[in-house]
Amino acid sequence: MDIFFESDKEVICFCERLFQQNKQIAVYWQVNAKRGNQLTINEEPLNEIIYQSIAVSLVDVYVKHRLRSIINEIIQDTYYFSDGHEIEQIYELAEWIVTGEDKDCKMLRKNKHPIQLLRAIFLMHIRNAQDVHFDWIVQTGMKAFKQDLIHYVGLAIDEFKREEEHQSFINTLREYIIKKEPAVPLIHVVGGNTFSYYHFTGKPYSKVELRSIMKKVPLYLFGLPEDEWNLTPLIALAPQKIKLYVDDSSSPRTQTVLNIFQERVDIQSFKDFPYTYFTFGNK
Repeated sequence: MDIFFESDKEVICFCERLFQQNKQIAVYWQVNAKRGNQLTINEEPLNEIIYQSIAVSLVDVYVKHRLRSIINEIIQDTYYFSDGHEIEQIYELAEWIVTGEDKDCKMLRKNKHPIQLLRAIFLMHIRNAQDVHFDWIVQTGMKAFKQDLIHYVGLAIDEFKREEEHQSFINTLREYIIKKEPAVPLIHVVGGNTFSYYHFTGKPYSKVELRSIMKKVPLYLFGLPEDEWNLTPLIALAPQKIKLYVDDSSSPRTQTVLNIFQERVDIQSFKDFPYTYFTFGNK
């Protein structure tokens, strides 16, 4: 089998990926004056293992060297974005949706596997073929994948807009907290299914007590519900200092508190909470 690449970087990427999978495979590289880089796979016969290795390697080349430009083209030509900063943010989200393996991106794409589709497309083109032209496959043989890619970019745009709205929400709350006179000098907050709140003396706040405080603050201006207990009490109290005791400082809930209150927050380990811990709502 002869495989042709126009780009030197792409042929090097292909070879590196191929040899990672099969160090014994025999490949001869020469430059063809008319058709560019020509790789000859000197294996007889070409069995399914070799076909799979070639397909995986072609997918790797496509993802590393072609995916960005195709996604950016869709962002601009299909969804009409022109701002460079927005295009970059949407691209990063789209790449994550297409290539990511975490549960969030899998849920967004409804457990479909774009990389497996790419592999199937390349396998279809290389089986029983003596000449394989990477650029021709990319330009003419990716209709099904590109349709999926348009959908994934649309999902990325939805995520981008949600993040923009969330950031605007965070900024509004941050500005409010900066201007508002603190209601208390210090509050202890303990992580759990729901945050638990304690006076600086260690005495726990009850829901009745917090609800009374929250009613005095125009929370409706921020769209904060009165029955939300992980952020609303902190906005109502606007403490000068927050000691936050959590096991996972990277959790979205903790990061939201940090983004709003910034230098007012002192994060400590859950085990370092110095008072008696009560499950919020049962005190």
